[in-house]
Amino acid sequence: MNAVLVLDKPATFTSHDVVNRVRRLTGERSVGHLGTLDPMATGVLLLLLGRFTRLAQFFNDSCKTYEGEIRFGFATDTYDAEGEPVGAVSDRYPTLGDIHSHLPALTGQILQLPPVYSAKKINGVAAYKLARKDKPVEMKPVQVQVHRFDIQSVWGDRARFVAEVSAGTYIRSLAHDLGQALGCGAHLSSLRRTQAGEFNIARAVTLDQLTDYHAQLTNPSPITNLSEYALSDTEVLSVLLPFVPKNYHSGHNTTSSRSGCGKVEIPWFVRDFQALWESPASGLFHRAAFPQPKRAVFLPQRAN
Repeated sequence: MNAVLVLDKPATFTSHDVVNRVRRLTGERSVGHLGTLDPMATGVLLLLLGRFTRLAQFFNDSCKTYEGEIRFGFATDTYDAEGEPVGAVSDRYPTLGDIHSHLPALTGQILQLPPVYSAKKINGVAAYKLARKDKPVEMKPVQVQVHRFDIQSVWGDRARFVAEVSAGTYIRSLAHDLGQALGCGAHLSSLRRTQAGEFNIARAVTLDQLTDYHAQLTNPSPITNLSEYALSDTEVLSVLLPFVPKNYHSGHNTTSSRSGCGKVEIPWFVRDFQALWESPASGLFHRAAFPQPKRAVFLPQRAN
């Protein structure tokens, strides 16, 4: 099954838990997720199924939008509510004016230190695995782009925010660094991803919806048709085309992609005069004009 699915991840699930659940529901073994969400977080998690896992390269750098809550008064070792308190505890909480004075330093292009409890690799090993074994972990700053970090409201020891950031940005680190700058400590107490690239939460399906749909099938058998929930070919193509390099060669052999001979270029999607092409010889993708204007269709794939 080839599909792009925008899923609303529930709390307590890891991103890999979601992948495993979708594998069981659909019977499709080739399932991957883009943009890991921590177990505490909810919201948009993009899943690629079947051959579409090969399109991950065009989605990974998308900007993400989040909304959530920061708690002031103490920091934690994980930078979120699931960690253990570290450092001094403060009963002095910042005002909205206090917070706003420190936001410019956390906005724009910044160097950010990822949390020790993260999936960042240290000599090929995830940092959190080393941290859990009490082994020394030396994290290196990473350049990220914080397009927007707005505090919407403040009450007591809490603040609600909206953030729009580049791929690879840790919202946990933003919360932690804000607390350090204010001198009172802080950590992320809740987080919801509302948008990833062009895909927002309004387009998302829940695991409960997929589970209920599966339960309605006879036997029950795996879900073999996700057309009711997955993105249409037109939606996928409209997102892909701006990120796929242009083709500089002329003349495409549009012979049926079922031939599998490895000598023809294969159109994956077609919309109007534009198509996403795969070159079997190199395994690379590019975009170019389709020889004849066509409406949005998905063409047959070359057999594996």
